[in-house]
Amino acid sequence: MDVITFGETMVLLNPSKAGPLRYVNEFEKTIGGAESNVAIALARLGHLVSWVSRLGEDEFGLYIRNFIRGEGVDTSLVTFDPSCPTGVFFKERQDGRDPRVNYFRAGSAASRMGKAHLQESEIAKAKILHISGITPALSPSCRELVYHAIDAAKRNKVTIVFDPNIRLKLWTKEEAREVLMDIAGKCDIVLPGIEEGLILTGEKTPEKIAERLIKNGSKAVVVKLGDSGAYYNDGDKQEYVDGYRVEKVVDTVGAGDGFAAGFISGLLRGWSYRDAVYLGNRVGASAVTVAGDVEGYPYWAEIAPDRSEEILR
Repeated sequence: MDVITFGETMVLLNPSKAGPLRYVNEFEKTIGGAESNVAIALARLGHLVSWVSRLGEDEFGLYIRNFIRGEGVDTSLVTFDPSCPTGVFFKERQDGRDPRVNYFRAGSAASRMGKAHLQESEIAKAKILHISGITPALSPSCRELVYHAIDAAKRNKVTIVFDPNIRLKLWTKEEAREVLMDIAGKCDIVLPGIEEGLILTGEKTPEKIAERLIKNGSKAVVVKLGDSGAYYNDGDKQEYVDGYRVEKVVDTVGAGDGFAAGFISGLLRGWSYRDAVYLGNRVGASAVTVAGDVEGYPYWAEIAPDRSEEILR
């Protein structure tokens, strides 16, 4: 296994038109979840990925498992809970702005995940463990699972990549900062957005954010800067990498997860940090061209010709 990741995925209902949901009568059903987004994007790039979660024993749970499995992701460690539902969320489209997101996830099956749902032997099979900052916010047992996974990865020399993915609908800034800074200090690579970096460190510039997180214990930091690209500090070298131009932005949700997948793909291919960050920018940019979370992620055959003389081995 190249990568193992775990977390909650919900059914996403996308409105057929922009405006307040009270005036929308038609929705398209798909899925959304940071960790499964990363898993699907990595699978499309040709990697072996395992996604671990707990779903409700209901039609939405079966739909999510089948969708992700159909994308080539290993779902053999997914379990079903007969007593708790699968989470659901709605987007509210706003022309020219990021969509509003409305969650219905309290008491979901995924919030019941704990240490028993991910064995150390499974983590040891992977080269990279991907963790999102959403999971520790779901419940105390999910937080225990995150620390369990980190400890297991460290014992087995598995590289840990952490995306803070701060969701302030799940907890306060203060609680998020305390918990996620502690987690970040135990992880090898941290991938905050610029606003997340400010929440975590109090610093406003990519350089200062990266310095603070490295002093906190991380070996490398990549700060995502949206359409401007990203800035990385790997402990030895620091550099800005330009973003990938997109003619029309439809929906920015899923871009950060696409970036994480592209960056991880570059690491797995043995590329330099600069080239891995470029690939992250490329995959993340593809996500914003469509309305769904995962529909825009490219397959490796679609992007292999890009910059072949410069970075593609």
